[in-house]
Amino acid sequence: MIFYKTEEEIDLIRASARVLAQAHGEVAGMIREGITTRELDRRAEEFIKDHGGKPSFKGYRDFPFSLCISPNSVVVHGFPSDVALKSGDIISVDCGVELNGYHADSAYTYPVGEVAPEVLELLAETKKSLYLGIEQAVAGNRMGDVGYAIQNYVEKRGYGVVRELVGHGIGQKLHERPDVPNYGKRGSGLKLQTGLVLAIEPMVNLGTKSVVQEKDGWTIRTKDLKPSAHFEHTVVVRKDKAEILTSFEYIEKALQ
Repeated sequence: MIFYKTEEEIDLIRASARVLAQAHGEVAGMIREGITTRELDRRAEEFIKDHGGKPSFKGYRDFPFSLCISPNSVVVHGFPSDVALKSGDIISVDCGVELNGYHADSAYTYPVGEVAPEVLELLAETKKSLYLGIEQAVAGNRMGDVGYAIQNYVEKRGYGVVRELVGHGIGQKLHERPDVPNYGKRGSGLKLQTGLVLAIEPMVNLGTKSVVQEKDGWTIRTKDLKPSAHFEHTVVVRKDKAEILTSFEYIEKALQ
């Protein structure tokens, strides 16, 4: 079943999204050479709990951390670790917050120190594709319009769009129907209606679209070991323009 949200429910998701955005800002301000991703995870969990929320990911299907932190060739679902970040790395930080019974979910990929120009370009283009997908999340469009906008943009630039992992509906559950693929055909799929809340999250590889799962049962890595970028917002379908509920505002302030 697909759950369309009332304005009251959207307000509750918006409140979760505000804490989530601030938690991302806390993490963003810590990212530098020499810090471990486990330290980032601890800070995010502490901040979320201090602001009345719960980390959506911790304990979800037995996931053991509050953040998914995915460096370099890891696409998503990476485990925080005691390995220190080094110059040239990129890391995707994916976080969810549950507050008052409703979830919000977002992700951002960061460069660490001096990163190769082609990798910085991958980050910028993946972020751009997220907003192009969001532009299509309006009532009357189809789900395929969202995926097509993302796929068409990044594949023209020679990148690979991951197929095995997709965005999703979100609300009282972290993952709800429908799936939100980052590829598709215009005019195909579910007709979008006002009140549908979606996590749109392009996962884009510098090389091919192929991925593999590691033995931990969570970590997804590019098959060719080339870098991957991941950006995500929680949005609500509206009549004329999608409303973005999450925010990168605090991240961008921390990175200045």
